[in-house]
Amino acid sequence: MSLFKSLFGPKTDYRELLSQGAVIVDVRSEGEFRGGHIKGSKNIPLDQLSSKASKLPKDKAIICCCASGVRSGSAKGMLKSKGFQEVYNGGGWRSLQSKIS
Repeated sequence: MSLFKSLFGPKTDYRELLSQGAVIVDVRSEGEFRGGHIKGSKNIPLDQLSSKASKLPKDKAIICCCASGVRSGSAKGMLKSKGFQEVYNGGGWRSLQSKIS
């Protein structure tokens, strides 16, 4: 196993996850989301995620994104603590968009 994989885990195939029905949750503010986002993503600002998590499917993968990956990392932890099994930190939305295009 390479040092990179041992430190960061295997590379995630976001396109494959989406083809299997994954949901992208953008946890930026509504204003940031209006300024640009991934087509089809759901905007649930991080400060509202805890109360709105029940609106997300627990039987599908959830890919969280934000501006840089910090808030989406927090979102991943929050969703995992609420019983979501397959949650990914997709990082910044622009970076994620380039990985799925």
